[in-house]
Amino acid sequence: MPYDVQKVRADFPILAEMINGKPLVYLDSANTSQKPHAVIDTMTSFMEHGYGPTNRSAYQLAADATDRFELTRTKLAAFINARSAAEIVFTKNATEALNLVARSWGGANLGHGDAIVLTHMEHHANIVPWQMLAAEKGFEIRWVPLTHDGLLDTSNLDKLLDGAKAFSFTAMSNVLGTINPVKDLVAAAHRHGAIAIVDGCQSVPHMPTDVQAWDADFMAFSSHKMVGPSGVGMLWGREQLLDSMPPFLGGGNMIADVRTEGFTCADLPAKFEAGTQAIVEVVGLGAAVDYLSGIGMQNVRAHEHELTVASFYLYNTAAEADVLCDALAEAGDFFTL
Repeated sequence: MPYDVQKVRADFPILAEMINGKPLVYLDSANTSQKPHAVIDTMTSFMEHGYGPTNRSAYQLAADATDRFELTRTKLAAFINARSAAEIVFTKNATEALNLVARSWGGANLGHGDAIVLTHMEHHANIVPWQMLAAEKGFEIRWVPLTHDGLLDTSNLDKLLDGAKAFSFTAMSNVLGTINPVKDLVAAAHRHGAIAIVDGCQSVPHMPTDVQAWDADFMAFSSHKMVGPSGVGMLWGREQLLDSMPPFLGGGNMIADVRTEGFTCADLPAKFEAGTQAIVEVVGLGAAVDYLSGIGMQNVRAHEHELTVASFYLYNTAAEADVLCDALAEAGDFFTL
């Protein structure tokens, strides 16, 4: 359908607010996105009429709440073209999702003499967990530098990946808006026997995502950046990799059986979802996925590219603006103040 900007703006009640006597102009969606009526109304209605525990109680309200909760997982799997809803793990945010991969996969597979590759474009959530683990395990972190215009300098990538076990990188920079060639970077990692971990927090809300086409191994992304509520992150991972990993947190819901001498993990994805989840927020996230799907992610990407090109020429006439990429380059419309 055509991208009706005014209709979309009308879907967000906060955009009717006045700040210092002027209409609100919101330019911080790279940090967190505002919420449309569809998400707000879905969460309110669920709390008023359908809230209950999930995956643990045998009465109607709980069963209905579980169905709503799991429906969001199914919607997310379709949204990113995962093979199965069992490959979608809910976390409290994308930071926790990246920590889960570092601690669970990395803790079991990395040690002294090993190496991983990161880039100078990464959010701290894709740096610090690996640095913490490296301090314990003694593996090396190698870095992909940037070019002068804010792109990844991949001229030495094969050398950096030689002998590495993992390559973890962002699909889209949260500062520069640079859109990285994910499929090519994943292929480079796999050529060297490394797994590919993608930070999709900025890319998933702004363009179509196909994890199977990427051939990636893991992707972390976040509800609150894709017009959904805060308090929910998501980890997608290949089922065989998730199956092979030890649990990240222990407690209720992630176990099939507990005995005095030990426990047995639940099947995926519950194995990584210890404790009560953010039930209302996950249901709200389902409404966010429906909302974005209704607009169409191709339409979102096309509209944002138009804004990027227009902004490029506007910035070039401003004396105090620094433009770091070409108008026709693969980039989102990012303002860094």
